[in-house]
Amino acid sequence: MRRRTILALPAFLAGAWLARPLRAEPPLRAEIKAKKAPAPAGHRVALELVLAVDGSASITDGDLEFQLQGHAAAFRDPDVSDAVTAGGAAATLVVFSGPHSLRVLVPWTSLTSTEEVAAFAERIDKAPRGFQGDSTALGSAIDESAKLFAGNGFDAARKVIDIVSNGFSNSGPDPAGVRDRVERQGITINALAILDEFPWLEEYYQENVVGGMNCFVKTAMDRSSFVEALRQKLIQEIAALPAPRSVIAAANF
Repeated sequence: MRRRTILALPAFLAGAWLARPLRAEPPLRAEIKAKKAPAPAGHRVALELVLAVDGSASITDGDLEFQLQGHAAAFRDPDVSDAVTAGGAAATLVVFSGPHSLRVLVPWTSLTSTEEVAAFAERIDKAPRGFQGDSTALGSAIDESAKLFAGNGFDAARKVIDIVSNGFSNSGPDPAGVRDRVERQGITINALAILDEFPWLEEYYQENVVGGMNCFVKTAMDRSSFVEALRQKLIQEIAALPAPRSVIAAANF
């Protein structure tokens, strides 16, 4: 009797083992495997560029329209188009004012041919108007612009935020602190300061706004010099040309 029980025991255990449900993979191991999965590669370009224009109270409706028209005209310039398409780029155009006010006017667009650059200029012309904010939060504009690079569908070694404004930061986080943090992410911040109200803005931007590899400030005294200053700035940042501050300081338009 004891012998039959002993002989039957292995079959009973085998049946019980086969009947057991398979153990789920530990969550931590599954998480590690998920982390090892390669992320989808974005479209390779030489430069990712955020064009951030000022829509605060210091900029009238006409001035905002002028900024947008100036960007469209700059991208229609043959020299700018050649510089962009030489290595390929991607760009988006946004408007900002007070804290957390960043609004995308033209989404990320591939700029790898003259046709794409011309289409981007056309999209700027057709971008929504009527945006009018209150304060000028440069720190918030830099911070929110930096976040636009994540998951944008492009992959570039160089990432640049291009700030255009005629004012200083009067609300939101300190722009110098945000600039330092964004710079550590490998992002360059350049600026075009319009000196129609505050002639000292160039020095302010140099000290508090721009940062990163080959960063610089360009200036425009008025509308007549804005498009040319913007054109030169775009060519300079697209080509990643070094711009010592001593040289920048003498390059007023």
